[in-house]
Amino acid sequence: MNIPEFILALPQVDVPFDPEVVETRAIQSDRGLMMMVMAHQDFELPMHHHKAQWGTVLEGELNLTIGDETRTYLRGDSYSIPDGAVHGGSLKAGTVVIDIFEEPDRYPIKSD
Repeated sequence: MNIPEFILALPQVDVPFDPEVVETRAIQSDRGLMMMVMAHQDFELPMHHHKAQWGTVLEGELNLTIGDETRTYLRGDSYSIPDGAVHGGSLKAGTVVIDIFEEPDRYPIKSD
């Protein structure tokens, strides 16, 4: 996927994942956090929970488990994770998603 330079110039998010595997870019406000996630390699996201999250797949494949339901999301598919729902999954290499978090401080923005 060809991502515009102005998006790649946005700050990265301080996530506990190797940036060679998963790259992030974000916009943060006092009302939420919007984050682009780009998987450069296949990536597993362990089960976890937090406040509400909504996302959409721009490219690739996301296998997501929310509670007891597992579903594969492809380009154009959106998902909604309720506040407190346990979820996790995997992204195939080349997958790009946009996630919007209810929590503005879900992940800290990396300083330059």
